[in-house]
Amino acid sequence: MSTAVRDDLVLSHAAITADVEAPFDRVDIAQWLKTLPTHEYQRCAPGDHKAAGYTVDDDGTPMSINVEMIGTGLVVQQYRFEVAEAHYCKMVSISDILTPSGWTTTQVIWELRMEQIDGDRCRYTNTVTSHPTEAFLKFIAEQGQTFSEAAEARQNASGRHCAVETPLYAESIARWASAR
Repeated sequence: MSTAVRDDLVLSHAAITADVEAPFDRVDIAQWLKTLPTHEYQRCAPGDHKAAGYTVDDDGTPMSINVEMIGTGLVVQQYRFEVAEAHYCKMVSISDILTPSGWTTTQVIWELRMEQIDGDRCRYTNTVTSHPTEAFLKFIAEQGQTFSEAAEARQNASGRHCAVETPLYAESIARWASAR
């Protein structure tokens, strides 16, 4: 199965914001991700988020492992930290997806950003962008689905999912920062 990414094609994109009260100087998204307990992850998208963990890749790159439902697909994400800062993280995963028709893969780019608005007023932005792999394009063609149809379905499912998790992530990060 080819995991070559087609970054010229966008399968889905969502950028959702949520305002929250948090001590900005204590916010550390990278540390929050590295210590995020599974049950807290589940509270950030009840019913969809299944498990979270932290590990490193063979080369020592920190990784966040997430298992969640996006629409009808069970998605296993192995996010490699590309940027791991207190107020901004960018992670990239070649994610395995179990659909009703079988397994496939996509690339998912997850960006988490916290900006200070004024004092303890902060704005969290949760950005998720997905690109198909060559294997995904072959998989949907075998199912008789066009890329346009697959992208529309994924956009709808991912958009709904991000709308649920974004304010809950913001609250979780704020609680974590306040407890430090």
